[in-house]
Amino acid sequence: MRDDQHGRTVPPLPRRPSGSTGHRPPHLGAEPVTARSALRLRQVLSALFLPLFAAATAGFAVWAAHQGPGGSPSSGPLTALAAVCGVLALGAAVDLAVVTGRRRRERPPAPPAR
Repeated sequence: MRDDQHGRTVPPLPRRPSGSTGHRPPHLGAEPVTARSALRLRQVLSALFLPLFAAATAGFAVWAAHQGPGGSPSSGPLTALAAVCGVLALGAAVDLAVVTGRRRRERPPAPPAR
């Protein structure tokens, strides 16, 4: 047992067994039972930034390909920017797929047609 900042005794945190592969931390009882992610906001932001990062990837890649030997900036930083934008576009695409799937699974069933 340990004491919190107000002098109250707090039970020890539950521990997972060694080598446990669970990816979720144990519930401590302080989290709201109905806590949810803002799926609609995540979906809107992913849908907004996916084409933006995809266009930036293409733009930086084309700019790097057409950069001359003495040009400023050189093709190295432009290629790095294209790679970073590509990773961000990939992340937005994965998040969009995950959020869309979760929203589809969590949607209440439609009432039967007559």
